[in-house]
Amino acid sequence: MQPKDHWEKVYSTKAADEVSWFQEHAELSLKLIRDADVPSTASIIDVGGGASTLVDDLLANGYRNLTVLDLSAAALATAKTRLGSNAASVRWLEANVIEAALPERSFDVWHDRAVFHFLTSERTLSAARP
Repeated sequence: MQPKDHWEKVYSTKAADEVSWFQEHAELSLKLIRDADVPSTASIIDVGGGASTLVDDLLANGYRNLTVLDLSAAALATAKTRLGSNAASVRWLEANVIEAALPERSFDVWHDRAVFHFLTSERTLSAARP
């Protein structure tokens, strides 16, 4: 099974709070961003952010230049639905991070809570490519 198919299945068959990595609030990530004195105008990307609530908390704390990238359209849809009209203020990218065409030096903060640990070998990288 390709990685995209796997993650689409996960997010299509389980509620966001039914997965083992669910956090009601991404408190540590938010604390690290705050402690780094990241201005509210900073460009922040949450790689593998999918259904994560970090974007909710960032918006609630005044951050406005937000991008969420995830392989799963279903995960992104979950977050968009949860945010309602606030979803329009976020840039949503459905993409494989190792193939995404991201502008060079365009993000002040790159947040990844649980993506790159899957990319541990050339075999994993090859399997992640279509």
